[in-house]
Amino acid sequence: MPKQTESNDPSFDILSWHPYAQNCLCYFLDHAQHTVAVKALASFINIRLPYQRHPNPIISSSMLFIESYSPSSNNNIPSSFLSNASPTPSAQSVSVVPYIRRLVVTGQDTATILQGFFGEDWVRGVGAIHELERRNYLFAAKSTNWIGVKEAYDILPNETVPFLIPLQNVTEQEMRDADEKWSEWIFMQDWILGPRLDAIVRSEIENN
Repeated sequence: MPKQTESNDPSFDILSWHPYAQNCLCYFLDHAQHTVAVKALASFINIRLPYQRHPNPIISSSMLFIESYSPSSNNNIPSSFLSNASPTPSAQSVSVVPYIRRLVVTGQDTATILQGFFGEDWVRGVGAIHELERRNYLFAAKSTNWIGVKEAYDILPNETVPFLIPLQNVTEQEMRDADEKWSEWIFMQDWILGPRLDAIVRSEIENN
């Protein structure tokens, strides 16, 4: 997996990242979601694509009023969708995060698949999000049992996760980074509860 720069890294430049993120979103909307491969995989992992989200389907980036990207071709978008497309107030945004999360937990987050979904610049556009979601999956597995993890990743009512796959292609560096961040989280919990625990226990005893 290509090395990515974390979004919470002090060197991460959000203003430089954002145009790449928009381009990845536009690639996904204008091209990827209309390809046979992406449609097939989305069906297999049980997540609807933006053009399938009725009554407000989003079939191209033009419906989001994004001006930073001009797709070179709409050949993959069915003409019936284009002719009927019109922006609606309730269909103004699409997030790539649910799709990245679903790819991660089903073991489908390979570089090839991510490029198929988000284009050649996926590392610069969604790479940081991908890295964080891989870590979140590790943390979810560490925090609860299988059914708890599945419930955390289900999209109700009809887009539940069909299966969970242990995180794929984990590097030693990725594990070390995850351990470090997990330790920071535990430290925060201890910092919040530790000095106050006696007071909390005493308060509960007095109230009972």
